[in-house]
Amino acid sequence: MLVPVAFSGSALMRKTLDSTTDGWLCGLAGVLIFSGSLPATRLAVLGLDPLFITGARATIAGVLGALLLLALRAARPARAEVGPLVIVALGVVVGFPLLTALALQHVSSAHAIVFVGLLPLATAVFGVLRGGERPQAAFWLFSAAGSAAVVAFAMRHGIDASPLGDALMLAAIVVCGLGYAEGARLSRRLGGWQVICWALVISLPVMAPLAWWLWPASLAAVGATSWWGLAYVSLFSMLIGFVFWYRGLALGGIAGVGQLQLLQPLFGFVLAALLLHETVPPAMIAVTAVVIACVAGARRFGRATAASPSRNGTQTQRA
Repeated sequence: MLVPVAFSGSALMRKTLDSTTDGWLCGLAGVLIFSGSLPATRLAVLGLDPLFITGARATIAGVLGALLLLALRAARPARAEVGPLVIVALGVVVGFPLLTALALQHVSSAHAIVFVGLLPLATAVFGVLRGGERPQAAFWLFSAAGSAAVVAFAMRHGIDASPLGDALMLAAIVVCGLGYAEGARLSRRLGGWQVICWALVISLPVMAPLAWWLWPASLAAVGATSWWGLAYVSLFSMLIGFVFWYRGLALGGIAGVGQLQLLQPLFGFVLAALLLHETVPPAMIAVTAVVIACVAGARRFGRATAASPSRNGTQTQRA
């Protein structure tokens, strides 16, 4: 009788470890995709209105999401899940894209990328408030240290450059952190790709008319690079990236996996330098090195426990 019990416990532990590893790998894939968002948005705003970009990217991704839901015959969300889906839509479909597009009219993408270092802390806070997670105390020290490095850089190099741009980026971080945490909580029941697809579909009645109303008066005046930027944020930043990201947060924990975004500034700086030929000051690299060190510490102490697990101790997810 003891052998089966021991084997069962060992198998359960291996399954848990595999699930956690899968979550971190999916989260890393999402971060790599999101790293191109701000440089691509910077390219898009060179020839397109920020409001049009916000509406167009959500409309393109929403149509694709609707087709995906129909093709795979996904079940409709329960009535209790509609409210949280609206929060996701307001946070990551409307709020973050609009606020960052507006901010990038005042600051460079390399400058805006630094603020992404605050997103893991915002996501962790909302993970506690909305997801019921309880990371260890040491986790908050590492997370706060990484965020403090970003804030110190912004106060020295950002506020004098454009207070409005920095304020818009900070607002974008707050609404995005809420959208991430709420989406991850829903992903445990709906599944990651269903959450972002339904959030996009919910936003279509507003975003599609907005894109149509703000359609450029002259397409000839819009350069090819702006269209390529719009294409990237529509397909990858608005849809594909979230499929990986929400799955990663759901499997590995909102607070823990969310710290992977401390790596996003590094990837973003490289893209900004290669694609936009923007100058990356040594101070930006130093800040990035600090937050990368902090993510390692946060990873160690970021194991979170849900406040209200199911009866059998597992999370359920729809196919």
